[in-house]
Amino acid sequence: MTAPGLLCAGTSTLLVVDVQSRLVPAIHEGAAVVGRVVWLVRLAQALGIPVAATEQYPQGLGPTVPDVAALMPAGAIGSKVHFSCAAAGCLDALPGAARPQVVVAGIEAHVCVLQTAFGLAAQGREVFVVADAVGSRDPANRALALERMGQRGIGIVSGEMVGFEWLERAGTERFRALSREYLR
Repeated sequence: MTAPGLLCAGTSTLLVVDVQSRLVPAIHEGAAVVGRVVWLVRLAQALGIPVAATEQYPQGLGPTVPDVAALMPAGAIGSKVHFSCAAAGCLDALPGAARPQVVVAGIEAHVCVLQTAFGLAAQGREVFVVADAVGSRDPANRALALERMGQRGIGIVSGEMVGFEWLERAGTERFRALSREYLR
């Protein structure tokens, strides 16, 4: 049994928010954010954790970046015009929609990530935002968003924290294989 406040692979889903082709170039350290999102998606999939993604007004901001889109299963990307994925209702049809823990990554931290995190928390979900896998155009807005979410009970975590909590224990073949690949 997982202690309160820790992630559990059996009850988590990974939600990638709006990592889109026309938005990423404007994001401070956007390539690093995309790299960390790809890492999280691959780790989640290796552990059998459902992964979903959203696109904010894809006609204007373009599709999910190719590095992320290539990893997404069919039917795992929803589109929206509401900033909050929770308020938009687009999550209900995506993989992992019923799971109580949601790990959130994506852009922008102070807009869609923040509003989604608050919306999911209001629905009774336990929400964790991966600090090294979210970004904004202005790093000050990212920092303010992480601080605000943390103050409101959203778990602010690192990708490595997510990985170790999902794996839960060392000494297994699964841990050895995944730690070599993801936790070096």
